[in-house]
Amino acid sequence: MPFKANAERRHHIPRQRHRVTNWAEYDAGLRTRGSLTVWFSEAAVENWRAEARTGRGGQPKYSALAIATALTLRAVFRLALRQTEGLIGSILQLLGLDLAVPDHSTLSRRAEALEVARPRCGGEPVHLLVDSTGLQLRGPGGWLEEKHGTKRRRAWKVLHLATDADTGQVVAS
Repeated sequence: MPFKANAERRHHIPRQRHRVTNWAEYDAGLRTRGSLTVWFSEAAVENWRAEARTGRGGQPKYSALAIATALTLRAVFRLALRQTEGLIGSILQLLGLDLAVPDHSTLSRRAEALEVARPRCGGEPVHLLVDSTGLQLRGPGGWLEEKHGTKRRRAWKVLHLATDADTGQVVAS
């Protein structure tokens, strides 16, 4: 097979669908996509540390607000726990706040009992269509199995899909 056989399918960056007439505005729009503004209110800074526990057990170091803030940033940027710890640390350093950063094990442990709001694309209610389908898992190609036979059973897995009724976009799986 020559090298150029699949050349038309190799271009991964899609071409622009419309002509840009105002380059200054387009360029400014691209720059603002990468802009990030983070601010902590005075109440958030005051409530970052947890209140002392009156009962038995160890004293919590971080309030539910601090854990919820870290887990919300984790959900927004789709980060791992250690990356979230680094992001919170760098944000607090850039803001000049002298607050302790929750470590990844604390975030993991406290996330079990804490409800974090997931970011949504829109503010309107979504009508979901839920369906399940079976997927056949196969190893080598079908012709290879026919030629040499197979030494294992075919495996089936069930896949549940939730799609948006209006757009047809898969929301959850």
